[in-house]
Amino acid sequence: MSLMGSLYLGVSGLQTSHNALNTTAHNMSNLDTEGYTRQQVALATKGYNTISKSSTVSWQQLGLGVNYTQTRQVRDYFLDLNYRRESGRNAFYEVSYNAMQEIEDILGESNEGHAFSEAISNLWTSVQELSKDPTSAVNQNLFVTRSYEFITKASAVYESLCDYQDNMNVSVKNDVDKINQYAQAIEALNEQIVGIEAGDVEKANDLRDQRNYYLDELGKMGNISYSENDLGYVSVKFEGVDLVKGGLVNTMSLYEDPETGFYTPYWEMFATYTYDAEGHKVLTEESLDAAKVYDLTRTIASDLNTDIGSLKGLLLARGDHRATALEIKDINTDGEYEEGWYDTHISQSIIMNIEAEFDQLINAVTTKINGILADAAEKESAQYPNSTYLRDDNGNPIQLFTKIIDEQKSVTLADGTVVETGWNVNNLEVNMDLRQNPSLLGFRLSDSAEDNATMEAMKKAFQETIYTLNPNVQTPVCFNDYYKNLVAQVANSGSVFAAIQESQTVTVDSLSSAREQIVGVSSDEELTNMIMYQNAYNASSRYINVISEMLEHILTTLGR
Repeated sequence: MSLMGSLYLGVSGLQTSHNALNTTAHNMSNLDTEGYTRQQVALATKGYNTISKSSTVSWQQLGLGVNYTQTRQVRDYFLDLNYRRESGRNAFYEVSYNAMQEIEDILGESNEGHAFSEAISNLWTSVQELSKDPTSAVNQNLFVTRSYEFITKASAVYESLCDYQDNMNVSVKNDVDKINQYAQAIEALNEQIVGIEAGDVEKANDLRDQRNYYLDELGKMGNISYSENDLGYVSVKFEGVDLVKGGLVNTMSLYEDPETGFYTPYWEMFATYTYDAEGHKVLTEESLDAAKVYDLTRTIASDLNTDIGSLKGLLLARGDHRATALEIKDINTDGEYEEGWYDTHISQSIIMNIEAEFDQLINAVTTKINGILADAAEKESAQYPNSTYLRDDNGNPIQLFTKIIDEQKSVTLADGTVVETGWNVNNLEVNMDLRQNPSLLGFRLSDSAEDNATMEAMKKAFQETIYTLNPNVQTPVCFNDYYKNLVAQVANSGSVFAAIQESQTVTVDSLSSAREQIVGVSSDEELTNMIMYQNAYNASSRYINVISEMLEHILTTLGR
């Protein structure tokens, strides 16, 4: 090769080393940048000039130098995939664990809780005191007062559960808004990346870092899958449905329940609408069912990948309505018996399950006490037809607890049992007449004797072990133990969620560390590369100086 041609070898070395140094400096400047992926220089030899093919060993060729081919990202596809799936699973159980912690604060006996067990204990104590002297005005007043305290604190507990549902409902909206924002951002980045990389000369690595960050965030919110085509365009599926594809973003919308205000995410592309008299779009119930993002009746299991994403965790924990005791008996929200309703619609929702079980306790206590008072009045009337014992001015049996909205409706269960509706914690109050005048109870029979039989029935009601938390629990308990078991159930479930979430955190941290070893920037490694490329640059510079000196020497010698 001529000396002039040899200069191009040195120049190619200078250019390549200069670009490599720039890449190394870019890595160092983004050492602590979240989501940044280490960039690596790819070098290759330029083409060769063939001088002769006559050699029996090899052709005689001259190299033309080194070529800076591209700056590539260093990532592991399978680590990314596993990290995003496991971080989504971690987010799901984190939501569940946090929900259990909040419920523990509401139900528990901490300073932040409502100390509801004290209300039950006080009511039981008042019954015991009343049994000692049923005709005492003091004991009767204590009994009514404790009953009022019982209902008031029960309402506070239930209302707190409902408020927490509302808070989670806001989080649902925030998550859906973020998902749509991330999808729009990914699509915008897709367009920029494809435009930059269309010439197959430059790689849009920083834009790819942003896109990978959004994919990581989407992975925390739901079960995603994605693929990249030859042009660099990434298509994304969320819960098996196309979210970003072909230049379009399929927006996720929210349906707001007119009664509860709860949001239900659905896909706009699958929904159909009707129009009201004013021309406004109305989403039909049938269309909503077909367009829902999630089927929350599916079994939650890791092997089915149905326990992934904070959004699903929020929807499951919140539920879709305010649950009542009737639903434990498989009475649906329309007030009709539907076999399997509890297992399908209530049991998997953390808050709704607690609401239903708690309401069942209040329902049992209030209806039992009312039933005992009504039986006492009927028995006395059977013996003394003109008796006004435990009856109001209209001749009806006095009820300690009354409905706020008195709906006369009943439902027949599969076993023939008739259940009266309306005895829910949010629809109960203590009889106002008894609150103003507790002595209306009297508890003195027509023959002037104390009604000890009714007192014994009251005590037995609190002591008999005939109640279970839900159909899947076999151990019967009494009123006092029911609430203790309810709190214990919450604590045990919270412990389980905490263990799962802790295990998932370890898994996610392990995957993150493994991924960081590949995508992360090591200052020591980059400094080593910087020294290497600097030395390469210096060597190329010295090579050019040597060629220059040789040319100068030849020209000077020939000039003479």
